[in-house]
Amino acid sequence: MKNLPKAYDFRETEQRIYQWWWEKGYFKPSNDPRQEGFDPSVKPFVISIPPPNVTGELHLGHAMFVSMEDLMIRYHRMKGIPTLWVPGADHAGIATQLQVEKSLAKEGKTREQIGREAFLERAWAWKEKFGGIITQQIRRLGASCDWDRERFTLDEGLSRAVREAFVQLYEKGLIYRGPRLINWSPGLKTAVSDLEVEYSQEAGTLYYFKYLLVDSEDYIVVATVRPETILGDTAVAVHPEDARYASYVGKEVLVPILGRRIPVIADAYVDREFGSGALKITPGHDPNDYAIGERHGLAVISVLDEAARVNENGGPYAGLDRFECRHKLWEDMRAAGLVVKEEPYILNVPRSQRGGEIIEPMVSTQWFVRIQPLAEAALEAVRDGRIQIVPERFTKVYYNWLENIDDWCISRQLWWGHRIPVWYCEDCGKMFASREDPNHCSHCRSQQIHQDPDVLDTWFSSGLWPFSTLGWPEETPDLAYFYPTAMMETGYDILFFWVARMIMSGLEFTGQVPFDTVYLHGLIRDENGRKMSKSYGNVIDPLPVMDELGTDALRFTLLVGSTPGNDMNLSLKKVEANRNFANKVWNASRFVIGALYQAPPCPKEAPQWTLADSWIWARLQALVRDVERLFTNYQYGEAGRQIYDFFWNEYADWYVEIAKLQLAEGGDRAFYTAYTLARVLDTCLRLLHPFTPFVTEELWGHLHAAVLEHFDQDYGVSLTPLGADWAEALIITPWPMPKDEEGWEAQAVADFTLFQEVVRAVRNLRSEKNVKPGVKLGAVLVASERVEFFEALRGNLSMLAGLDPKAFHIVSALDKKPEGSVGLVVGSIEVYLPLSEMVDLGEEKARLQKELAENEAQIARLEGLLTSPFAEKAPSAVVQKERDRLVLFQDAARKLRDQLRAFD
Repeated sequence: MKNLPKAYDFRETEQRIYQWWWEKGYFKPSNDPRQEGFDPSVKPFVISIPPPNVTGELHLGHAMFVSMEDLMIRYHRMKGIPTLWVPGADHAGIATQLQVEKSLAKEGKTREQIGREAFLERAWAWKEKFGGIITQQIRRLGASCDWDRERFTLDEGLSRAVREAFVQLYEKGLIYRGPRLINWSPGLKTAVSDLEVEYSQEAGTLYYFKYLLVDSEDYIVVATVRPETILGDTAVAVHPEDARYASYVGKEVLVPILGRRIPVIADAYVDREFGSGALKITPGHDPNDYAIGERHGLAVISVLDEAARVNENGGPYAGLDRFECRHKLWEDMRAAGLVVKEEPYILNVPRSQRGGEIIEPMVSTQWFVRIQPLAEAALEAVRDGRIQIVPERFTKVYYNWLENIDDWCISRQLWWGHRIPVWYCEDCGKMFASREDPNHCSHCRSQQIHQDPDVLDTWFSSGLWPFSTLGWPEETPDLAYFYPTAMMETGYDILFFWVARMIMSGLEFTGQVPFDTVYLHGLIRDENGRKMSKSYGNVIDPLPVMDELGTDALRFTLLVGSTPGNDMNLSLKKVEANRNFANKVWNASRFVIGALYQAPPCPKEAPQWTLADSWIWARLQALVRDVERLFTNYQYGEAGRQIYDFFWNEYADWYVEIAKLQLAEGGDRAFYTAYTLARVLDTCLRLLHPFTPFVTEELWGHLHAAVLEHFDQDYGVSLTPLGADWAEALIITPWPMPKDEEGWEAQAVADFTLFQEVVRAVRNLRSEKNVKPGVKLGAVLVASERVEFFEALRGNLSMLAGLDPKAFHIVSALDKKPEGSVGLVVGSIEVYLPLSEMVDLGEEKARLQKELAENEAQIARLEGLLTSPFAEKAPSAVVQKERDRLVLFQDAARKLRDQLRAFD
């Protein structure tokens, strides 16, 4: 076969095809403001890629979103819509800084020793060295992004956007600086976002101790899992309806060891079932306590410093590490007679995603966004339908989070990132924000100014991503045409942290929603539904999987296993199965291309379609309609499954097999069969392309070449020529458009289904009787009024059912059943096959007699049981179950006797 290898070599194919796509410019929008002939009236389809960490490496989360977004992009591109997928990477403040600090540590240095400027030089050098790895790996997945528009959250344009956004919010009074409770990472010595905190179930201890009442020997028993925070307690709370403590409310108790007086308060937050029902309140080190403290006007005392060591508020414990303090304080309380007991307790421990150490809730002076006005606008955008969330159930989650949102801590005590554009004047003491680096104070014009040392939370810059990547705050042609974008596709786990912030930022800074639709995919779990974790040893690295099984196999597995918002279980066996599917597509295509070269280049007469031709075309049109409906409803996984089923179970297993007979007839029959094979394959490759772009592009190129090389383009009959709407590459060839069902389609499908059912009935009997594949059986088919119908299918029936053409008879009726035969009933059709050709009659009779004896023994046992006292004493459901079993055995025995009569 011309230039088409026997086996698909994805290793040789993938990189070559990807480079060809890129060099030909197929990833660029077909209607581009940067090119001549631009038409601003044509609405584009745009996705901004969720920017991966610049120093990261590809994992399954990346593989999932890249595959899903590339599917969306390729689908819309093939539909002729100007399509743009904006790529880029995030500077990943903490992750990158950690890597640079680790490299410094190997030299025996710290960032403080080399200073900020030298550290940032190191960080940029690290980014240049390792920053391209993740984008190269994303390319390997087939991502058809416009790489000429690639952006980085610290590039010059995005840095300008970040400053503009900060200053606008600052000038509107929506950014402020002050002390609040935040997540503090003692190891990284910075505030961290909720997303950077991971919770783990760990064994711990619940400590019970006494809170002595002032001027009394009485006490309240309180329980805690963090005794060191006792030093920062400013109240003991009880539930207002808890009668046990009603008399204590309003009195005072003494903080153990320190002796500080604090009040007993009543608050409905307290869980009467937890511990003793009394709760120590530490507003400086617990978010729930902080909220209680605000309600009751309690003092906020922080007892830990940036390294999580006890500060001056800890009295005699100052200078101790938090866990050293826990042990020492508890032993001192034991000596003072304040310890009641200790119990094992499972803790939900917050740990730093990057450093792994336990996160400490702490009060710290930070920069915050006053979020409520922004949240109101973001809520309204979803409520009024400007933004659709898929699946819809996450809309309620979105509402709930934004309706209860707290102000956003945006400052980080790092050096790598967008430095906060606020300067402090050493003369007048005032501060000011600026879009450009100033050389004097905007209040008093003093030059004695210094910039805030902190950087912004990474989510602040990524929240601007959909419009900053297109040129905002400048009024660029890209921003004017491509914004708002069409789709934001990402994991449901960052709906709050990123998606909501993009919506708030888009509305605030551009007055428009940043995208029309939010599509949320689920998490990828192992084959048993467990979270993938290094500790479980169940992490699947996508890179070796692509090396071994191919990118298409991995993509197809992720896409067909995905439904909106639901987690999916992944196993390598599924990827292997889809590698086999890619091979199936390859092998079927080789057959079709070979058939094209062997068929006549044009027909002599108008087409006379066979039932198989009509059936496969009708089924293909139904598939196109179903796939379009499913894509429109974001059910991409189900669409992929239906394409798979059609190609393997209908096209390859049925039509291709029948086509072999039709091709052998030669002449017009061979031409029209090859034509149908090619038309259906062409459509299947188009439908599969968004799922498996590499193998489909490679095969389509060979199919295209075979048609152009061998087939005439003027058939001389009323028939659409093959290749009439083909482009030079599959990636830009039109998507199959659904057509209304024609009147003949239903009948063709019904007729062919009857044919299939007859074939399956014979095949099932052959399998049941263990008839070897090469054995051809005689048969009598009683077709009633459909003799002519089955006569036309005689050859197909003989081949697919394994029948002997010389001993295969089709009749309208029979006077009596043929002796020594087994009868099959398919609707109004009967098929009789000679038993002697399938089995040794003596062995078969003995087998049936043995099976009948076993059934009769069971019948006798059950009849005895059901006429015994058991039937009266046992529960009615149990008795009915035994009666049902008796009926089954009686029915089976009746059928066995009928089969044995055939031997008489």
